[in-house]
Amino acid sequence: MIGEETPLPLAAVFSVEGDILSHAEKSLFSASQPFGFILFGRNCKTPDQLKKLTESLRSCVGWNCPIMIDQEGGRVARMKSPEWPDFLCARHYGQKLECGEDCPDLDQDMTHLAEMLLANGINVNCAPVCDVLTKKTHDIIGDRAYSSNPEIVSSAALRTAKSFLDAGVTPIIKHLPGHGRANVDSHLTLPIVDASLDELRKTDFVPFSSFAEQKGVWGMVAHIIFSQIDPNLPATLSKTVINDIIRQEIGFQGLLFSDDLNMKALENYGSIAQRANLSLQAGCDLALYCWAKLEIMEQMAADLPPLSAKGWARWHGTL
Repeated sequence: MIGEETPLPLAAVFSVEGDILSHAEKSLFSASQPFGFILFGRNCKTPDQLKKLTESLRSCVGWNCPIMIDQEGGRVARMKSPEWPDFLCARHYGQKLECGEDCPDLDQDMTHLAEMLLANGINVNCAPVCDVLTKKTHDIIGDRAYSSNPEIVSSAALRTAKSFLDAGVTPIIKHLPGHGRANVDSHLTLPIVDASLDELRKTDFVPFSSFAEQKGVWGMVAHIIFSQIDPNLPATLSKTVINDIIRQEIGFQGLLFSDDLNMKALENYGSIAQRANLSLQAGCDLALYCWAKLEIMEQMAADLPPLSAKGWARWHGTL
């Protein structure tokens, strides 16, 4: 994926409006050189079309850049049947593990999922979900999470990530430092979690901490205020949460992405480009934008810096 000839990319992940690239998108992507792209259902119609789209995106930037998707299994699947096979949700495997089963189908299914992505030109998957279920967990997470037992979440997520890595797909664990206690949908409003740091250490942080020594895994930060850590800023925009909690307390050293900057949880923090800059200043390595509005991506391209030296080192695995 990377080498000496790799350009210094913009510290952003961009998105695409349709199932083929417009001339304006080609021009912007070629000029701005984003780190990579994220795809959605609107971009995934047929295997032939999708392969051509991923090839077109890489042609724009001139190298084998990261192309991401949310293909968790269950209801979060951008590539849908009948064109592509269905996979089960995380909770399905978690329930088996809770019953003491070895659940070999978890490893087999996640390997097949990764192979499907690679066959279509996608080399990064925004999964597994490492959030721990609680009685108050909002349905936006729901069966996307494996279990309310943090040890089971850790085990299932590590196995999923290993299956992806062994197949050649980079996993992005989410949503650091934990979305399970949020009782509202961050797509629509800003969640506030009041749990104490000790409580979070015993539960929410555990699965993410299990990835502290795992090379080649990336992470995504949640738009959630943790009032006992930083009462003023959501994790994505908080130096305290990113530096003190995610990097030091949890020990995660992989490349860090913001969650989608267009989500309404961040609507009080300026324009998309301003939010992107705030997330980078807080300690995210890359700003993620999912809604493919050309004028917004043009503003991000004008306002954002290239990937930082630390981000580059994390990407190369040298930090």
